[in-house]
Amino acid sequence: MPLLRFDLVAGRRPDEVATLLDAAHTAVVEAFGVPDGDRYQVVHQHPEGELVVHDTGLGIERTRDVIVLQVTSRPRPRAQKEAFYRLLVEQLRTRCGTAPSDVVVSVVENSDADWSFGHGRAQFLTGEL
Repeated sequence: MPLLRFDLVAGRRPDEVATLLDAAHTAVVEAFGVPDGDRYQVVHQHPEGELVVHDTGLGIERTRDVIVLQVTSRPRPRAQKEAFYRLLVEQLRTRCGTAPSDVVVSVVENSDADWSFGHGRAQFLTGEL
């Protein structure tokens, strides 16, 4: 936890996707302080033209390398979220060559009761986590 869902334009090689996921995981671990083994990531690749990410009036140019990332997480302080955004674009630029303008992030918060990691139990509530 957290759960990261990536939407990408199709066409990236498996090694490119793996590097992208590793870069994002590094940012999550550093910004949110989660254990390194706490890794939940899902990638959705869309045919070109089926991932539309327009500017919202900020003058941000996007390319076909755009990444839309939805992070589902327990509540996090503003400082952690801002650190995550900064670390994420740094990691993606350094490791993948992704322009910071091609990274769109949305954080969706939920509570401990909203998670089950298996066995039909809510491990945050039972004290297993």
